[in-house]
Amino acid sequence: MKSRPSSGRRRGGGPPEPEFLIDRSLSQVSLPAELRRAGLTVRTLTEVYGEQVTQETEDAAWLTLAGERGWVVLCQDDHIRRRPAELQALTDGKVQLFCLTNAQLTFAEQAERFLANRHRIIQASRKPGPYVYGVYKDRIAKLWPR
Repeated sequence: MKSRPSSGRRRGGGPPEPEFLIDRSLSQVSLPAELRRAGLTVRTLTEVYGEQVTQETEDAAWLTLAGERGWVVLCQDDHIRRRPAELQALTDGKVQLFCLTNAQLTFAEQAERFLANRHRIIQASRKPGPYVYGVYKDRIAKLWPR
């Protein structure tokens, strides 16, 4: 499966904006639409794999793909950094991952947290991975590695 070439968009002459991959634990329609309205380049697992394959794809497989393509991952599963297969994929792929640590957030709250922190996320994503950051109401915090 081929990826579209990076748009290489630059704002203010800075480095290109990152491209984001949204995990299936987040909305595959509403959240990407909100992030795109804010000017971010976003892919969903459904767009990458198709609806049926997305549900059958192991986390380690799509994390590996994200690492290969240089996509910054947005998800809601902060336990991903504690499972051996996923941790190996994060490490091997040098994946940059930003996760909501509260699974009880509404869609509006999810979008609000990512959008309120988008500049922090973009800034942090300029550093090479692997890492996992938690995304909170008014900040991001590195969760792994310590």
